[in-house]
Amino acid sequence: MSALPDKPAALEVKDVRRSFGPVEVLHGVDLALHSGEVHALIGENGAGKSTIMKIMAGYLTPTSGEVLLNGKPVTFASSEEAENKGVILIHQEFNLAEQLTVEENIFLGRELKRGFFLDKKAMRAEAARLLNELETRVSPDARVSDISVSDKQMVEIAKALSRNARVLIMDEPTAVLTTREAEVLFRQIERLKAKGTAILYTSHKLDEVARIADRITVFRDGSRVVVANTGEMTEDQMAQAMVGRELSNLFPPKVIPANAETVLSVKDFSVGSIVTNASFDLKRGEILGFAGLVGAGRTELMEGLIGVRQSAGQVEINGNPVSISTVSDARRAGVVYLTEDRKGRGLLLRKSMRENLTLLALNRFGRLAIDSKGEDKALGKAISEFDIRAPNRAVLVGNLSGGNQQKLLLAKTMLAEPEIVIIDEPTRGIDIGTKQQIYNFIQNLAASGKSIIMISSEMAEVIGLSHRVVVMRSGRVTGVLSGDEINEDLIVRHAMGLEGKVAA
Repeated sequence: MSALPDKPAALEVKDVRRSFGPVEVLHGVDLALHSGEVHALIGENGAGKSTIMKIMAGYLTPTSGEVLLNGKPVTFASSEEAENKGVILIHQEFNLAEQLTVEENIFLGRELKRGFFLDKKAMRAEAARLLNELETRVSPDARVSDISVSDKQMVEIAKALSRNARVLIMDEPTAVLTTREAEVLFRQIERLKAKGTAILYTSHKLDEVARIADRITVFRDGSRVVVANTGEMTEDQMAQAMVGRELSNLFPPKVIPANAETVLSVKDFSVGSIVTNASFDLKRGEILGFAGLVGAGRTELMEGLIGVRQSAGQVEINGNPVSISTVSDARRAGVVYLTEDRKGRGLLLRKSMRENLTLLALNRFGRLAIDSKGEDKALGKAISEFDIRAPNRAVLVGNLSGGNQQKLLLAKTMLAEPEIVIIDEPTRGIDIGTKQQIYNFIQNLAASGKSIIMISSEMAEVIGLSHRVVVMRSGRVTGVLSGDEINEDLIVRHAMGLEGKVAA
């Protein structure tokens, strides 16, 4: 990368501090974004990244310190004022009106007009152009509530592109994107960079950071600890700077259960038109990974197993046939499911940790009246066992970091004392230090005799944790791998339908 230009940064914060009540979460941080530069901001969940991004984009004001736009101090009264001055934030949590169309969301609050009337033809044409630029097939007329999570992310990106941002702040933009969609986004970032846009890119995927960023800033515990050109840091060095410790043993040693009995047997299991004749078994104390491309049917298969989707096929638990039509049936059979969508379907974000923790096991805390003291005791144990970090017990769950939300979801699920635990995308949107903790939690659950099914889109996660791997493609099981077979080449070949064919 060339030296930074002499002219002022497009957007800069100097000695910024931010407190929430008596707790200071940012401790005098500096961060400068320059035109035509991709600046990566990395750090663990809770390091202060979201807070500084919201300050830069006008969603929060600093307790002290200053924000400078093109070298001049500025105070954004709101995010709308920041947007009007060319500073756009793409949120990790979607900021979309679910009941409006894609086109209406892209132009919400900035509708194009012809005289006194909305220029629907122009808006539709521009929405189609933006979506085509992002190589997404979603229709401008589609209702946002009806499109996939990854399509919603592309709509957020289209919204930002429509605003001709001078400064673009991106919070985990690829967390829910497929590999192909991420590649499209990277091309757009290069295009914007060439036009002179200043880009702040936040991601837990360090390979992405190494690939697209010019400069890196590392936050830890609300302070800036490192600023470097990308080529000056390896991914391992980035990770160590984030967590302040060595991470060479990211995955715990695999302890493969010997002669373990089968606890779950699934035969010729179909879920609507999505999954066809899937068969697999799960042993006691085993971590069974499910791999495959997006759309392979892994999540749908598990939702069928727990009664969320209509299904047909044979299921046996501990050798006994079971019929599961509802989530309650699954729970009574000892099967629980951790959803990949912890914010939308896993947790009640406007409730406290205690209320979330005991939701699946309320019968253990009284029937006519809730045993609040018992709930508090259970919460204290969960906080200790799963290292849940929160400013206080009364905090709303929506105000916890993603990593601590995931730990709470895991604690909530285990309070139901299941025998079989299905975990869908266990570390999506979570920093590398918390990932290591969750990997150890999963291994410890298996070591204690729980049986784990893990769906993950991260190849390293599947390879690093799984005792065996089931690979799916287009709703069918294409292979079950074990031992040395659990490697990237074989998994990809099965996932793409190439296994059994002669490699070119």
